Amino acid sequence: MIWPFVRRNPRSDTISTLYGMIVAQARMPCFYRDYGVADTINGRFDLIVLHLMLLFHRLAAEPPRRRALGQSVFDFFCRDMDHNLREMGVGDLAVPKKMQRIGAAFYGNLQAYEEALQAGTSEALKKAVIRNVEGASGDERLAAGRFAAYITEAIRVLAGQRYDLLAAGELSFPNPENVHEWDSLRA
Repeated sequence: MIWPFVRRNPRSDTISTLYGMIVAQARMPCFYRDYGVADTINGRFDLIVLHLMLLFHRLAAEPPRRRALGQSVFDFFCRDMDHNLREMGVGDLAVPKKMQRIGAAFYGNLQAYEEALQAGTSEALKKAVIRNVEGASGDERLAAGRFAAYITEAIRVLAGQRYDLLAAGELSFPNPENVHEWDSLRA
């Protein structure tokens, strides 16, 4: 007999897997090497938010009951941010204030990306990336045009993924090393 308290909830495993895929994609070295993202806490946060937005954008095409998957991933993200703050030594009294700032940054970034996607231009996406992603200092520049092409390609790839696969924890993003600014000009 399997004890009820020993069973694992497959839904929580799926959410953990989806979020893990988002974080793994956001940590791909080429974003920091080739796209000019600052390899800092803020730069990594910005890329996680970008990839969360891509999943949420994909789920927006689903009926409302299926969009709950996105809420579950968002809740997992919040728990992860809370855990990371505590791990970095942020005290219990300061965590709620920091979480409010994280929430404000998250929703601000999400809104800027969605407005850019509604505008439907590469220029709007470039501006959203420049606004939302911390660039590296020095000679490296944020490759906003390449990011716009990556976002466009990721939306196309995610649109082709069936919901049942997403709900089973399968999530695919394009390889950012294979996306170049000129890719967005292909029709």
